[in-house]
Amino acid sequence: MQTLLLLPGDGVGPEVIAEARRVAERVAPDLGLELGLLGGASIDAHGEPLTAATLARARASNAILMGAVGGPKWEGISRNLRPEAGLLGLRKGLDVYANLRPAVCFPALADASALKRDLVEGLDIMIVRELTSGVYFGEPRGIETLADGTRRGLDSQVYTSTEIRRVARVAFELARSRPRKNTAYSGVLSCDKANVMETGVLWREEVTRLHAEQFSDVPLAHMYADACAMHLVRAPRTLNVILADNLFGDILSDEAAMLTGSIGMLPSAALGDPGTPGLYEPVHGSAPDIAGQGVANPCAAILSLEMALRWSLDRAPAADRVRQAVERALASGAATRDIGGALSTRQMGDAVLKALDQL
Repeated sequence: MQTLLLLPGDGVGPEVIAEARRVAERVAPDLGLELGLLGGASIDAHGEPLTAATLARARASNAILMGAVGGPKWEGISRNLRPEAGLLGLRKGLDVYANLRPAVCFPALADASALKRDLVEGLDIMIVRELTSGVYFGEPRGIETLADGTRRGLDSQVYTSTEIRRVARVAFELARSRPRKNTAYSGVLSCDKANVMETGVLWREEVTRLHAEQFSDVPLAHMYADACAMHLVRAPRTLNVILADNLFGDILSDEAAMLTGSIGMLPSAALGDPGTPGLYEPVHGSAPDIAGQGVANPCAAILSLEMALRWSLDRAPAADRVRQAVERALASGAATRDIGGALSTRQMGDAVLKALDQL
């Protein structure tokens, strides 16, 4: 039996994962669903954000669907014991180095975007973010006090050629499978800061070398990350697959979220080598300001389930049904308040389940 490990986490995580679970039970009733703790919930129960037992369960699963971690309750503890450390540890422990963040504007939400309809209608971008290296993991890091009393913070941006090439390979393979756009960025757009960063120089050189060796049939372009941020709000529909390191990919994908109508609509997948479990999560975070109110948008969690069904569980027909159900629910007018409606989290889940029954 295939196993999907659910890690609801903190804040609105349990609320949205509950709706994704209802959808999973409907479209894949034979799927084994297990429950675990991560982040603040794990700290409260076990004193640490990710236990060895939870990591072992994740590694033994076919896929992991998590909610979100963090919140004000745990901000005063040491950084290595905060909820976010559990998430980083899970990513590193699973070695899920390729983060797939689709930015799709569903037709019903074109007017909810931060940009005008004519800029985002039909938007379909895939951002591939390197996830287990870079400045979030580099050493040395920390805060120190110098001899004159000045405090200095240090974070190290570190990449190897292997780390760059393996995530670039994912981007090129994805671009091969996606429709080409009749633009200058029809294939892969690789983003870096090669003008000011040595890791940016290495990134550009290794992506270019891999392209020449194995993917010359896929169009490749390079752009500085800050220029890409500008292009995302100027002409987003010209972009297809964006490749970026951990830091720039984090920033660009959050920016792209606002093009789709709401960050509550965005799923993500984190993939490692073939045959290893993938990690799936909505990108919206724990949203502690609305936690417990039952108003969070569950669509990102449901669409993260859709990605898990497609990428790790080999259930493309079920994934297609989930995606179609979300689109049909939105087209019927179902919406939580972040996308201009008034439905509760549960009611939005009901709308998706109703749409599933109609397919």
